[in-house]
Amino acid sequence: MTTRSRFGRRSTTVAPPSREDSVAAGRPSLATTLLFVAFLVYFIAPLVWLVISATKSNAGLFSSFGFGLADGEFQLVENIQAVFARDDGIFTLWMRNTLLYASLGAAGAAVVSTLAAYAFAIFKFHGRNVLAILIIATIMVPNTALAVPLFKIMRDIGVINTPLAMILPSMVSPFGVYLIWRYIDQAFPRELLDAARVDGASELRTLRSIVLPTITPAVATVFLFVFVATWNNFLLPLLVLTDTQLQPLTVGLAAWNAQSVNPINVEPQYTQVITAALISVIPLVLAFFVFQRYLRAGLTAGAGK
Repeated sequence: MTTRSRFGRRSTTVAPPSREDSVAAGRPSLATTLLFVAFLVYFIAPLVWLVISATKSNAGLFSSFGFGLADGEFQLVENIQAVFARDDGIFTLWMRNTLLYASLGAAGAAVVSTLAAYAFAIFKFHGRNVLAILIIATIMVPNTALAVPLFKIMRDIGVINTPLAMILPSMVSPFGVYLIWRYIDQAFPRELLDAARVDGASELRTLRSIVLPTITPAVATVFLFVFVATWNNFLLPLLVLTDTQLQPLTVGLAAWNAQSVNPINVEPQYTQVITAALISVIPLVLAFFVFQRYLRAGLTAGAGK
């Protein structure tokens, strides 16, 4: 809009954007929406197939379409009972083992990563840059490449076929150290640290009472990542745990699946393997629901910074 001032000069006034324009500017395009829908279907489809297939019998699993329900049958309860009754209830033992390894390993990783990250973020010491480079380089190494070296280390210290063979490797998380370190640098105000030192607080007291409440979202994120990684770990327990009473769900379900595809097996129990896989996913879903508020708090703190 153009107006004329009292001195004869023209001035242009830009009208503020309307509410409709602001909403339209923040609305994703059709291509973006379709892309996100495609990703959603890609991630949700296997879980939907798992839920539907767990309701079928062995015959219905092959007679009906993968995402379609079998006619006149809903055997989810029967399949769940068969899973927990198979091999004298060893599935319950596998579930307990997996929960123990994942929980203790994730808790240990959260503690170790927090202590190491605090040292890297606060103190200046010799070799700090070299250690930081090693931590970043270790993140790039896939876990499968570390399985055999970890097996040799666990064998040398004498913890093969013990829960420590799974818990100790899980407690070391280079990604967790780097994540919490960066979070302390970005989200923790150093004025609080200086004030605590002036008041005579020790480093442990400062970390526990001042730093930890601030970095709780990062610590919770590390716990969740390590928990999921340990829960889904297959190669390491396959190497360090040969006793079936100590094996986690991943190794146990792989053995059941091998029995199902074995042509010698007269009556393969595919639905039991599928139902067991569905049950093993439930704790991971619950873990995400429990920790989602910490993840959301971390994202909000990063956006505010």
